[in-house]
Amino acid sequence: MGFALGSVRQAGRLCRAVQAEIDPGALAKKDRSPVTVADFGSQALICRTLREAFPDDPIIGEEDAAVLHGPDQAPMLARVTEHVAKLRPGVDSEQVCEWIDYGGAKDYTSRFWTLDPIDGTKGFLRGGQYAIALALILDGQVAAAVLGCPNLGPTLDADRGDGSLFVALKGHGTWSLPLLGEGEPVPVKVSGQTDCAFIRFCESVEAAHSSHGDAARLATELKIQAAPARLDSQAKYAVVARGEAEAYLRPPPDQGYRGECNFEYMLDYAIDYASPESAPAAGLSCRYPVDFDLHQRDRWPAFILDIMPSGYGRQQWLEQLELKDGPQSESIKPPQPFLLEFSIVNHPNSFGVSHRVQDRAQTA
Repeated sequence: MGFALGSVRQAGRLCRAVQAEIDPGALAKKDRSPVTVADFGSQALICRTLREAFPDDPIIGEEDAAVLHGPDQAPMLARVTEHVAKLRPGVDSEQVCEWIDYGGAKDYTSRFWTLDPIDGTKGFLRGGQYAIALALILDGQVAAAVLGCPNLGPTLDADRGDGSLFVALKGHGTWSLPLLGEGEPVPVKVSGQTDCAFIRFCESVEAAHSSHGDAARLATELKIQAAPARLDSQAKYAVVARGEAEAYLRPPPDQGYRGECNFEYMLDYAIDYASPESAPAAGLSCRYPVDFDLHQRDRWPAFILDIMPSGYGRQQWLEQLELKDGPQSESIKPPQPFLLEFSIVNHPNSFGVSHRVQDRAQTA
């Protein structure tokens, strides 16, 4: 693993050098060029070292040097080459592109390396946590892994110092050592805490990556006292591995109508209309004739958006259900159907239309 450790250490030095040059306003200006330079440079260095040590091993990376060949990308390629040359003197742009493309393997084999040259783009840009992740896969299993965390100190609260490097060998354990400086490997182990009230969990900094609200509700339910540790990137796994947190929570964020959707026909309705003769006409759409299946989709079907309570469609629903407008209308008891109280961005995950109509009929 010496070659793998050395390559990640080199990549860590390059990433720190690039990060030190970042304009403080880069994130606000949506300037991704620094992380792009670091991504390409990191992949070039690691792939070059692995190719020297293991010339027959495929490498599955993230970057493709074809992006750098366009005439408008010449300044970007020059910056990547400049940073790589500081660690590999004498290299030219053509060689850098060749090294990047060593990571272009696509096909599965019984032995290969997989690389994420920079995980945690926004963390990198804001000066927070990011990681360089490398693993050796044998017969579909992770056999060895190296995780470089340039901004993670010896503890969460400590200065980053020389950063942290983690190495794991299947069946033998995990060790931590400085990423950039000298130091002996120290075995790490997870926390032994079993009382939920005294555990701490990690979660993503970005609310778009996980639901902070759901995590907070879970913490309240479990009576967790410690505040969560919010970090970007796979550095969270390192924090859990060395026992500074007991869990990593990532409940999916609520994506509104762009989120996942599960729906099915009510059993009594399906029994009445699931025959081949009536199923197509009685279905919610031509794509979903009446059946007994649970339909699972990665986003809401169009027919659900068509009947959401807004605009003309809302008025039609109110008229058909003989309801007055406004949430929790007093015109009927119990209050108006759940569906009519929600917009596209605050929605039920599943519903039965016929059931809501029956609700209205029973309260009329």
